[in-house]
Amino acid sequence: MSLFSPRNKNHHKAALILARGGSKGIPLKNVKTLAGIPLIGWVLRAAVDSELFDSVWVSTDHDHIEKVALSCGARIHRRSAEVSKDSSTSLDTIQEFLRLNPEVDIVCNIQATSPCLHPFHLKEALQLITEQGYDSVFAVVRRHHFRWQEVKNDSGELTRPLNLDPHNRPRRQDWDGELCESGSFYFTQRELIEEQGLLQGGKVAYYEVRPEYSVDIDVDIDWPVAEQRVLRYGYFGRVPPEVVKLMFCNISGCLTEGRIFLSVSGEEMVSINTRDTAGIRILQKEGVEVMLLTSSLDPFEKALSQKVSARLGCEVLCVGEQPLDDLETLVKERKLSWKDVAFMGNDEIDVQCLNVAGLSAVPSDAPVLAKNAAKYICTAPGGKGAMREFAEHIRLQKRKAKSQLEQDRIDLTSS
Repeated sequence: MSLFSPRNKNHHKAALILARGGSKGIPLKNVKTLAGIPLIGWVLRAAVDSELFDSVWVSTDHDHIEKVALSCGARIHRRSAEVSKDSSTSLDTIQEFLRLNPEVDIVCNIQATSPCLHPFHLKEALQLITEQGYDSVFAVVRRHHFRWQEVKNDSGELTRPLNLDPHNRPRRQDWDGELCESGSFYFTQRELIEEQGLLQGGKVAYYEVRPEYSVDIDVDIDWPVAEQRVLRYGYFGRVPPEVVKLMFCNISGCLTEGRIFLSVSGEEMVSINTRDTAGIRILQKEGVEVMLLTSSLDPFEKALSQKVSARLGCEVLCVGEQPLDDLETLVKERKLSWKDVAFMGNDEIDVQCLNVAGLSAVPSDAPVLAKNAAKYICTAPGGKGAMREFAEHIRLQKRKAKSQLEQDRIDLTSS
């Protein structure tokens, strides 16, 4: 029986991500870039886009984590020194958060290191509280691991099976496995935390997350595995990436290193990496029109622009101090919206375009302001493969989305 009265739809629901600066396994891992965005950005994107929460918070004791969280749309709970120790528990921090925010009725503690979290996971789990009257709901994943008793060295003890009979060892397909906490999220009623000091209790339920979405990162060796998983199963935002039809890319600082070489005769020259030109061809084969941009603040010679245009098979356009104003007309002429557009920039004047484009990226050496606006941060610097990297990312997301659409059609037909 539930401890509390039926859920009021007006109850304040808060998402809370705990992100202390003192990670022992991977220093500042919560803001380390994973598949193009800070790790914590993945769960913040899912929480914000779910539109389930009256407020989304990051609890931290670190200035840099605070800046990243704010750029992702979160509010900040600046935790006290008392709950920022190595010995502090998640419950300690959540209790402090609730004391400081008495308006919160339901809190969802989301693990910062679960980058494959999707809005639908949160929505379906919350419904167990708001529609079925549960007091707490937490994420689990099904594991097919045979467990054995640990024995100490030189103890003389023998290990023994904990969840199987070796005489009747089941095949995987004949065994349902076990449900293990994934740690992805914990929904809890305020009263349960305040009155009993519990995140899981009262009328409690679990929400099963499929294994492909259950990713956790504790040590460095987890990172490359998680990166591949999130590229395939991560949540990339509301806009389906298969709609990208047009891409704008700055020449200076993205396609090149940002340098112009002058010959003795005064002729201007630039260096363009063949990996990046291959990236342009990748997009063109995918049916994406690529337009290259120069700036009136740092103009190319007209002859040089024409050579680049002819060499790469792309139109070159000179934009002013507010590129969005110039590009808006082009987008409308092609009867597109900005969700159909990919944009690659590298500086402060590009921030508006980076924000509104369906997919956007900056090279690794872009300034922080541009990085905070981009949806993808390349591992390569400008002129050294960043364009190719972003092109691969766009292609992967287009194919991922196409595959999902085909699966949805199959599911619809079979149902």
